[in-house]
Amino acid sequence: MELLNEAAPNPLAKTPKSGMSTGGKILIAATGGVGIGLSIVCASFVAPAFRRICLPYVPATTEQIQNVLSFMPKNSAGKLLDIGSGDGRIVMAAAQHCSALKTDGVELNPWLVYYSRLAALRHGVSNRTRFFRKDLWKFDIKDYNFVVIFGVEQMMQDLEHKLIAECPHNTKIIACRFPLPSLEHVKIIEDGVNTVWFYDLNKS
Repeated sequence: MELLNEAAPNPLAKTPKSGMSTGGKILIAATGGVGIGLSIVCASFVAPAFRRICLPYVPATTEQIQNVLSFMPKNSAGKLLDIGSGDGRIVMAAAQHCSALKTDGVELNPWLVYYSRLAALRHGVSNRTRFFRKDLWKFDIKDYNFVVIFGVEQMMQDLEHKLIAECPHNTKIIACRFPLPSLEHVKIIEDGVNTVWFYDLNKS
């Protein structure tokens, strides 16, 4: 009888584990990439909460937009600035309402600025609108004869000082949600949360 030299299999020996499939690795990488992307986008919206004065993104209502436009004759010319322009709806509505008016928005959130530029292109007013990603406290406002403000109560005092110091004497100011604390308004549309105050620096 012929003896076999091969060693008998060891029942205690561990079976080598198969490596992670390529599909699994792609799925993990894609999930991680999406998570990082969402974190970057969300950070732009959450970051204002950590500033001394928080100016959150709250879209203007249809009623607020109409109230703002009611203080702007259709033949208005010059330049308008929306402070904290968000998704750009006030800037675009003003450009559509007043064909001779150039309208700008200043906003710190880069994603809202990019969205506003695309929206202006889609609505056919990109040639008369501009959107700047800048800190409003460092933004030069001396060339604007219309200024729209969607602010918070904590910022209105400092903003009033900036407007008085930098704006031309004929500038018209339209404040939404909160009034300027010291300037005397010329007109007001009382409409609850959609209330709008109209100021004329030439009469203040």
